[in-house]
Amino acid sequence: MPFGGAHHAHAVAKGVAAPAPATSAGADRLEPGTAVALIAMGLGVIVIANDFTALNVALPAIEEDFNVDVGTVQWVINAYCLVFGMAIVTGGRLADLFGRRKVFFVGSALFAGFSLLGGLAQNTPWLIGMRVGMGIGGALMWPAILGMTYAALPESKAGLAGGLILGAAGIGNAMGPLLGGVLTDGPGWQWIFFVNVPIAAFAVLVTWLRVHQSRPEVEDHRIDYPGIATLSTALLLVLLAFDQAADWGFGDPRVIAMLVVAVVLVVAFALIEPRMKRSALIPTDVIRNGEFRSVCIAVLLMSAVFFATVLYSPQFMEKILGYSALKAGVGMVPMLGTFAVVSFFAGPAYQRLGAKPTITIGALGLAVGPFLLSLVNADSSYGALIAGLAVTGIGAGFFYSSVTTAGVTALDPSRASLAGGLIYMFQIAGGAIGLGITTTIFTLTSENELADKADAAGTHLTDHQTAVLHGVLAGTDSGTAALHQLSSSAQVTITGIVRESFATGIQAGFRFVAIAAVLGFLISLFFVGGRLLPQRAPAAEQAQA
Repeated sequence: MPFGGAHHAHAVAKGVAAPAPATSAGADRLEPGTAVALIAMGLGVIVIANDFTALNVALPAIEEDFNVDVGTVQWVINAYCLVFGMAIVTGGRLADLFGRRKVFFVGSALFAGFSLLGGLAQNTPWLIGMRVGMGIGGALMWPAILGMTYAALPESKAGLAGGLILGAAGIGNAMGPLLGGVLTDGPGWQWIFFVNVPIAAFAVLVTWLRVHQSRPEVEDHRIDYPGIATLSTALLLVLLAFDQAADWGFGDPRVIAMLVVAVVLVVAFALIEPRMKRSALIPTDVIRNGEFRSVCIAVLLMSAVFFATVLYSPQFMEKILGYSALKAGVGMVPMLGTFAVVSFFAGPAYQRLGAKPTITIGALGLAVGPFLLSLVNADSSYGALIAGLAVTGIGAGFFYSSVTTAGVTALDPSRASLAGGLIYMFQIAGGAIGLGITTTIFTLTSENELADKADAAGTHLTDHQTAVLHGVLAGTDSGTAALHQLSSSAQVTITGIVRESFATGIQAGFRFVAIAAVLGFLISLFFVGGRLLPQRAPAAEQAQA
């Protein structure tokens, strides 16, 4: 059934662009060049997703090259996540206001430029700074890509659009550890950054030549600077607080202060937005949409699972199993490969079954997977990881593809990029918050285990030694120096205890994310309904944005 009638009148009354009614003959017919356009969008997604997972296997090498501890080198990941999460809502709103193609070009230029500079980094602050710039570029690219992809297909194929986008993300995620491992063990981790440049350039070229879409009709082209400032700063403080809590502790006055200021800014944002009316960063029709809110909460919880698994699984392989970066990358294929494959099938499944079954199946997989991974220990072989990784990948494939489509289509088509930005903001926020809590649990558990077992073995460790000895597994100078302070016999004993305590910390971390996933599963089961969508004509037009 095409959109029209009451829906069209309601959309006009609200001041948002109503989709054009579709004809029965052409509703499902794709515009010429759509396949090429989708390839361009997929390349953009791949380069963003690849950059997340490729660096995970390179962290030990960066840790060693710059002689920093795991907490410091984690900022190479966290800086990107923080800025991405902070800026992506703004990126989505700008794409809807000024044209998704133009915003994609700007974001791609920033992403490629800072990638080049990141590969040239000579120290950790330099590298982290370039990751901040890449985060800004990615925050402009992602919602623009999402909006262009959904606009390129008829709404009756919205599930397919979600499957294509998340399938491309899955390919990028699966390629990341493999490519990262090859490059880290070969020419060096710097090439993980360099390869982004030609891929992004090709995506921009194809988009320039083949993607021609009209600018979405919006109520007001003014930029909501007060809303951007308050929400972005609040998000940054929340993400930073949870990240730093891993080192400082949640009772630290600095962490508490950041969270209090963030709450004040959120309240200020809530007071500002109604006054901005049609130019609001997040319009009231988005905030009041219960379906969309449920989607965002489910994404927040489930992303703690995905990020923790992507970070800690290769760490386990490299530091406990002794894998090289390349071998650890190959070891992630059961998760990331199934994620990519299942995402493509999740689109058609969404079209046939609707949101609730596909999202719930995915959420269940994301709950069971980390529980299985929590059963590994220092004596486990790689085989003990396979089931947990595969189940997590299957769950992620169904969940992210379906929940993205459910969220985007819960709102008016003119909100597509904003919806995509908000969903991804909750994904990044959930990942960063989840990593902050998981890392805190991992650190406290592993350090307590290390100190207790060392005492039981007759070797008392100082707080400093306890904090840095895990660096032995990564070959850091500080970890090696702390080990060499011990007697020869104690060094052998403590090295074994370090491995055991590291594995125990990972067990505790996976148990936490399994609990978070159960909550996400319950929200998906009871509150995310979704709908099978009526047809509308493709929004792709011949006028350039």
